[in-house]
Amino acid sequence: MESALAIAALGALAQGTRLDTFRLLVRHVPEGLPAGEVARQLGVPQNTMSAHLAILTRSGLVRFERQGRTIFYRADLDSVRGLMLFLVQDCCAGNADLCTPLIEALTPCC
Repeated sequence: MESALAIAALGALAQGTRLDTFRLLVRHVPEGLPAGEVARQLGVPQNTMSAHLAILTRSGLVRFERQGRTIFYRADLDSVRGLMLFLVQDCCAGNADLCTPLIEALTPCC
C-alpha cells in the first residue's frame, strides 16, 4: 500500500460517524448492509450517511453493489489487511519476539 492510500484510509476513519459506520459494516461482512439500514442503525440522516459512505468508498475501505434500487455497502477486508500490513511492516525492526503479541492481538477470535 502506498502512503497516499494509507493517509486517505486513516483520514476517512478519523471522524466518529465514519468510524462507527466502518465498524458496523465490518460486523456485517460478507453480506453488507443497505445504505438506509446503516443510517437507521446509527441514527444518522440518510443524506448525511450518503456523504460518509462516499468518503469511505473513495478511501478504498468500503465497496458498494447496486441490487435493483438498493445499494449495499460492505467493508473491504483486503483493503483493511493492506492498511494493517502497511502500518506494521517494519514492526520491531524485524525482532519477531517483540511482534508476536501484536500479531496475536490482531488474530480474530472467529
